[in-house]
Amino acid sequence: MILLADGGSTKCDWILLDEKGEQVFKTRTQGLNPAVFKESVLEERLKANKDIKTYKDKIKSVHFYGAGCGTAGPTAILEKIMKAYFTSSEVMVKEDMVAAVFAATTEPGIVCILGTGSNSCYYDGDNIHMEVESLGYILMDEASGNYFGKRLIRDYYYKRMPKSIADEFEKRYDLSPDAVKKNIYQEENPNTYLANFAEFIFTSEERNGYFYLLITEGIKKFVENRVMCFPEAQNVPIHFIGSIAHFSQDIIKDALLPYHLTLGNIVRRPIDGIIEYYRNKILSEA
Repeated sequence: MILLADGGSTKCDWILLDEKGEQVFKTRTQGLNPAVFKESVLEERLKANKDIKTYKDKIKSVHFYGAGCGTAGPTAILEKIMKAYFTSSEVMVKEDMVAAVFAATTEPGIVCILGTGSNSCYYDGDNIHMEVESLGYILMDEASGNYFGKRLIRDYYYKRMPKSIADEFEKRYDLSPDAVKKNIYQEENPNTYLANFAEFIFTSEERNGYFYLLITEGIKKFVENRVMCFPEAQNVPIHFIGSIAHFSQDIIKDALLPYHLTLGNIVRRPIDGIIEYYRNKILSEA
């Protein structure tokens, strides 16, 4: 059996496939980003899942694709944790861009992630090419959940947010200066804390031009910095992965037009594409 995982900072989706490619279970843990969380937190979150615990000794291989696994240090930490827990399994840990490519396309294209964080790559049909290394939520991550979370909080405090939206915003969240500063500067994983605010954009009862302009600005910055950096951008489709992309499809289409870019696939949950990729692989090897 193969255990597949698509991990981010907020959550991690897991699928167990049997020898025929049939789903044994689908489950979820809290985020397992090794660049953000301490080793003890990663271990605790993995061991807390009962579905995984039940089958862990029957699993032959674990393929984990996750945020924070693009550099050697964090990847090694997660590999060590996985190998210690799945003692009967082979373990492979790769960055989430690989899973995004599996989910989006089998042909050359640019693949973009818009989730808690953001990232992009060029896929030439065989290999992934990263033009710009991601430096995380403080310096980069345009159009991500944490990017929009920061914008919402700043706009609320600078009184740029329309009053009706600000009233709803403060009813839903604790926006006291003490709470905000504590979560950002003292608590662990502030990127996840910030990203939680982005949900407000897509679930607010109040709908007006403020949200449209906010998302448009973020998407435009992402396209300028993380899509146009690729020389191939105007010759291949531009694919998007993640919830932010899913809920912003029309704005993404409009943002690509001035650059004469072609929109490809928009996939909300990469795990679905990963399943199909592995099922086809299992069937071809049978």
